[in-house]
Amino acid sequence: MLCSSLRMRSRIAVLSIIAGAAVIAQPYPARWWTPIAENQKASWEILPQAAGPGEVILSKRNELGVLSNFAATPFTFRGQRYASVEGFWQMMLYPEGPDDPRAQAGIAWPHTRAEVAQMTAFEAKDAGTAAEENMRKLGIDWVTFEGKRMPYRSQEKGEHYRLIVAAMRAKMEQNPKVREVLMETRTLVLRPDHMEEPNAPPEWHYYRIWTEIRGELQKR
Repeated sequence: MLCSSLRMRSRIAVLSIIAGAAVIAQPYPARWWTPIAENQKASWEILPQAAGPGEVILSKRNELGVLSNFAATPFTFRGQRYASVEGFWQMMLYPEGPDDPRAQAGIAWPHTRAEVAQMTAFEAKDAGTAAEENMRKLGIDWVTFEGKRMPYRSQEKGEHYRLIVAAMRAKMEQNPKVREVLMETRTLVLRPDHMEEPNAPPEWHYYRIWTEIRGELQKR
């Protein structure tokens, strides 16, 4: 009986050690992978449980959503205040003034450039969708920043790409929570939480940009 009791205690001790090691070996919050019912999924959404081994979905359902361009993370860039990276992005599609070729008679713009700069999330995205429709009507394939034209939807890492990366860096530097969450992902492969369009330009891949920035920070 004594031997049996000792063996049982030994097994419990071993199991406790294994369980403790498992906790230590899991440096990430389990909520990042908490499954969401399929009937609660938005039409555009990739749910947390879709992540493969070593991956994490940058879901807006938890704190990882702060890395989204949609997130309300105000920042100042070149002297101007923006409510989100999405607002900064979609603002560039709008006319800069009355002499802008996009401000032609007969074309209705639902917002001003300044209004879009203060938008976040789907409000900013919808403003951009309306702007792209106007651009198609005008046959325009460029956007502007500080009066400078640049190609839009280019497959090259051109000026628009560099501006988006710079805005993301400003967002992180001016919002400590963004940097904190990014660094907490450590070595995980970052994945988007939404379906991507085919052949999207490089600045659309925000998760890849964050991966590059994270790598830079880890080397410091």
